[in-house]
Amino acid sequence: MFDPETPPELAVTRWLNTKAPITLAGLKDKVVVLVAFQMLCPGCVEHGLPQAKRLRERFNPDQVAVIGLHTVFEHHAVMTPAALEVFMSEYKWPFPVGIDTADGDGPPKTMAAYQMQGTPTLLLFDRAGRLRRHYFGRPDDIMLAAEIMGLAIEDKGAPREQAASIERKIAATLAAAPHDHEHGRDHQHGHDHVHGDGCCGHDHSHDHGHDHGHDHGHHRGHDHAHDHGLDRTAAATEHTQPRPVKR
Repeated sequence: MFDPETPPELAVTRWLNTKAPITLAGLKDKVVVLVAFQMLCPGCVEHGLPQAKRLRERFNPDQVAVIGLHTVFEHHAVMTPAALEVFMSEYKWPFPVGIDTADGDGPPKTMAAYQMQGTPTLLLFDRAGRLRRHYFGRPDDIMLAAEIMGLAIEDKGAPREQAASIERKIAATLAAAPHDHEHGRDHQHGHDHVHGDGCCGHDHSHDHGHDHGHDHGHHRGHDHAHDHGLDRTAAATEHTQPRPVKR
């Protein structure tokens, strides 16, 4: 079972925009923002990557590391490493980007390990290396920045009670996101797996034994039941996620 307290290391074949390979273990002591994307995903180009760029520009890189992950599960013939290099150069994305390791006809290895539903996906890790947020789609800029600040305030070795107290204060301060009333909020310390306006969805059915307690009638082709051992904390927003055509 996936454990957000000890999330898996990234399975990356190559890094761009960095002199040395990057690991989550090497980024401990920092808050880590990881944006998983595909260069031909409109939601990634229009929202996910620009949002990551804004975060990179606004937060001190000594405290908050922003990294990208090119996780290709469709159109493999055109989204090659060479094409990604050109894409990175043309758009001048200022953060390191790793190439997720392919795994035959299935989803790339990091995508599968983190049970991502599509792109863009955004993961937030705290200073201790724990996975604390998992967003598929478009998290709100202000909400996301507040959550990053909350994680930055926490000490690496802080007890869970301290983290829970900070999260409750953030949750009480933020106004409800659109459609928040449909999903409910549980303001406790933990991993959050919520969904925004996802662009490109991957058919990645799984059941981890914990029902979120709501029915996404617009989701296609997979079961949104997740049990990651920690409580949910942030708001969710409606999205649609088309399944890729298998070729």
